[in-house]
Amino acid sequence: MWMVPDETLCRELWDTYDMPAHIRDHSEHVAIVAGFIAETGAHNGMDVDVPSVIASALLHDIAKSYTITHGGNHSQLGASIVMDTFGNPHIAQGILHHVHWPWHVDVDAWFLPLSIIYADKRVMHDSVVTIDERFDDLYVRYGKTEQIRQRIHESYLQAVAIETAFSRRMGIALNAYSLDSGRMVQRT
Repeated sequence: MWMVPDETLCRELWDTYDMPAHIRDHSEHVAIVAGFIAETGAHNGMDVDVPSVIASALLHDIAKSYTITHGGNHSQLGASIVMDTFGNPHIAQGILHHVHWPWHVDVDAWFLPLSIIYADKRVMHDSVVTIDERFDDLYVRYGKTEQIRQRIHESYLQAVAIETAFSRRMGIALNAYSLDSGRMVQRT
């Protein structure tokens, strides 16, 4: 058995790695979205460990501050930090792959990492938004070259594919849900 850190331990790791307040806020919102997906998946008979999904979401940007200052890949370093600290490859996998999933989208086989990718793509700063809103922001902030815009577009297509796969598997339209009062609610 691998250690699954609770929310308190995740926040202590935030302190250890001097995670800035705005990244903490973002991570909290990603955890709300990922938690909703995990609980809904579990309710629909999917093989999901909800606490692991939440921990991975809370820790997905654990190395962001370090890499902004010193360079490097925040998802790779973050996964390494989590493996070193908790020895849990499942949680580390969600962190490692939260930017891009290199294989086919199969939400039953790869629930945890795909839920973290999707949740991260639904949170812009500290607000839950649609995938289109999130990627419009990414194009404006980072789309300085054609190569970068192409990578953003590929990530967009992957996020839509993940959303579609989760929606079909769970029988709900995830794009119809927004954040209200600290939980996911369906838009009316």
